Formats: sequence, C-alpha cells, structure tokens
Amino acid sequence: MKSGIVAIIGRPNVGKSTLLNHLAGEKVAIVSPVPQTTRHQIRAVFNDARGQIVFCDTPGLHTSRHALDRAMISLVNDTVEGADVLLHLVDVTRHVGDEETKAIQRLCAARAPVVLGLNKVDIPVHYIPEYLAAWESAIGRSLNEATDRLMPVPVSALKGTNVDKLVDEIFARLPEGGPLYPADVLTDFPRQLAIQDVIREKLLLVLKEELPFSLAVHVEEITDRSQRLTYVKAAVLVERETQKAIVIGRGGAVLKKAGESARKELQQIYGRKFFLDLWVKCENKWKEDKDLLKKMGYLV
Repeated sequence: MKSGIVAIIGRPNVGKSTLLNHLAGEKVAIVSPVPQTTRHQIRAVFNDARGQIVFCDTPGLHTSRHALDRAMISLVNDTVEGADVLLHLVDVTRHVGDEETKAIQRLCAARAPVVLGLNKVDIPVHYIPEYLAAWESAIGRSLNEATDRLMPVPVSALKGTNVDKLVDEIFARLPEGGPLYPADVLTDFPRQLAIQDVIREKLLLVLKEELPFSLAVHVEEITDRSQRLTYVKAAVLVERETQKAIVIGRGGAVLKKAGESARKELQQIYGRKFFLDLWVKCENKWKEDKDLLKKMGYLV
C-alpha cells in the first residue's frame, strides 16, 4: 500500500480546482473564471486498491501585495514543503511567462518529485514545447534523463482526459504507508470555510469580473435550528461604499440571485435546508486586517 500528500501547484486559473473536483468525484472546491478564486488549502482524499492520495489544492502562485496575498503565498510554500509529490499544473493554451518561470524555480528547489500536468490539451492551440523546454532549462538535463525528478502528463481536467495516467504516475512516486484518513472521508475542509466559499463562488459567477478580488464572505454565525434546518448569517465584505450597490444589485437582485444559488448548493451538499441571512458590509482594509483574516480562516 502507498499513501501520501500531493500538492497541486500552479498560477491562477490553470484548472487546479477543476482537477481536484474530478479526482474527488464530486465538488469540494469552488470554481469560477475569476483569478485567485481559491484562497484556502482544500484537501480531497482519493482511495483505490493501490492506497490513498491526499490531494491539496492551493491558491494560485502570484505576486504578494497585502496580508491576504502573503498568507496565501505562505500557505503554498508550507504545502510544497510538506508534500510527498508535487503536481505542477499548467495551462498549455497560455505562454510560459514570468509567473510560470518563478513557479518552476520554486518547485525545483523542493525535495519532492514533480509530475507536470499539461492541462487543457483538449483545446487545439497549445504551447506544450515551451513548458517542456522551461523545465529542461531549470533542471539542466533532458526530460528523458530526468524521469526520477519530473514526469510530464498531458491532461484535460475538464473532460477527464488522461487523468488516470496522472494518478498512475503519482502513485509510482508515493512512499509506502497506510492511509492518512479513514476510507469514508472525502475532505476535511471546515464547514464554515466551505459555506463561505460556496457563497463567494455564487457572487463571483453573478458579478463576473466587476469585483474580481475585492470581495470576501465572512460567516459570522452557523446555527442548526432543527434536525433539518441550518441558519447562516454571513457578511459580504467589499472595499468601497460604491461597491455595495453593485453587490446588492437593483432591488437586491444580485444578492438574492447569488444567495438562492448558494442555498440550493448547500442543501445538496449537506442534505438539509439552509436559511442564508446575507448582508453587505464595507471594510476598506479587510485584506490587511489580520484579526478578520483569522476569523475567515485565511490566517492560522
């Protein structure tokens, strides 16, 4: 039997959460077209006859600008150092660029072997040779000579193409050992953080790119009022007063639509009814407020 922790690393919007959900067999991480949607480390447990893999989704690697960014980068670094295998997921429809070069340098410095997931191969236009050349330059030898250090696998996280091959290569590099989680555990993501993420995902999908990174959700209260009903009070945080009207929408339409969508998904996830009490609050420095960031689970 084999088991271990696999960190999914990559720049924003390369498909890390989509891949995690595919591997888990159901939705455990929020997905949206907005960059830096993932802000937490989200773990999904994969079991088969060979053993157990604990996949860790991480925030996209990016330049730090404030306390929230620094917390996210610190989380990525800690995850890299604690992983048994690193899964470097890249979007082959985009050129390599400076962000990817820095990611490769960071992963080269780590002790763990790397599986390179060349994602979105279902899209005709791609730059796979660029990524292979960037890695060969970083490790100083051809990939044929470095299969112990790096293994490239073309995949489509969205369609599931070659994901089985990806899992095969990961198992080949894991250490022997017993399971880290019971077989019936899918994820250990706390309920408060999961609810916050579901609400935030629905807001991002309704708002699209109007508020890509200046929006957060803080669940202030969760009360199981009966065996079938959970009450949730949550503040939607924005940075400027002018943004409140955008999030609320005319006659409350935006907040109502996002809340209704979030309520339905939460009911499906937890198998019980939810009442969401949402309100919009202006906190112009929430990304630098360490106490608030701790309450929202971004700082530990």
